[in-house]
Amino acid sequence: MSQNKFKIWVEAARPKTLAAAFTPVLVGASIAWNDQLLSFDATMIALLCAFLIQIGTNFANDYYDFIKGADTEERIGFQRATASGLISPKSMLNATIISMSLAFLFGLYLVWIGGWIVLVIGLLSLLFGVLYTGGPFPLGYNGLGDVFVFIFFGIVAVMTTYYVNALEWSEATFWASLAIGALCTNILVINNLRDVEQDAKAGKKTLGVLIGERALKWEYTIMLAIAYAIPPHFYFRLEYEIWVFLPFVLLPIAILQTNKVWTETDKKKLNGLLERTARFMALFGILFAVGIILN
Repeated sequence: MSQNKFKIWVEAARPKTLAAAFTPVLVGASIAWNDQLLSFDATMIALLCAFLIQIGTNFANDYYDFIKGADTEERIGFQRATASGLISPKSMLNATIISMSLAFLFGLYLVWIGGWIVLVIGLLSLLFGVLYTGGPFPLGYNGLGDVFVFIFFGIVAVMTTYYVNALEWSEATFWASLAIGALCTNILVINNLRDVEQDAKAGKKTLGVLIGERALKWEYTIMLAIAYAIPPHFYFRLEYEIWVFLPFVLLPIAILQTNKVWTETDKKKLNGLLERTARFMALFGILFAVGIILN
């Protein structure tokens, strides 16, 4: 594979969104560490599977959005490899299958550790990763994309990471997952806010198309509020140390980004905000994990 072709595939994997795979595993593992139940092997395999599912989902989105005609010349978001002709539809579909298959194969180690419940969760994650834009009722085309992201990249990812370490469920991981799910959802909110006009023309009924741009701006604000409600819950209700407030050093950035969501009129500039929203999620997760570990 030439260097140029490799670069095209790397961009198609959308590395800027991979915070959505890394952060939930980090936070779930940090709680396992705090409970003295961390399994390095299980955490590393969980992280690998999370990356593969995220990349496979991105490849599937690239493929199905092209097939369904959602990616047109009017697109103002990041370049899509299939729609731009850089990668053939067949190659993108094959890449989707390979990524999801590898996630399944590596995930068998977690099934061996955690049993049938991990198998069910893993299969559902793979299935809904494809059904996000594929199948007869694609979630992303019917206003359910935000729900899928919140549940699978938040609640499921954080709690299951802890489970494959500790072989038990944790109340703390549920509350932590709400913060991570909210921040991950905000990546999608910016994506939908940027593309609302093009999505409407393509018949893609995202929440932005269904309930309007103002509602998306409120969604972004509320998701941030949810994220910032979790560290105080850890401190006051779960009796963690003051270190769990570390994510609050990012509060000025959160305020600036929220202001940008409400005031930016040039949709092309939302590409930069999408990157910063993903980066904010990663930084929040890192600081929160550090605060948990220092407990």
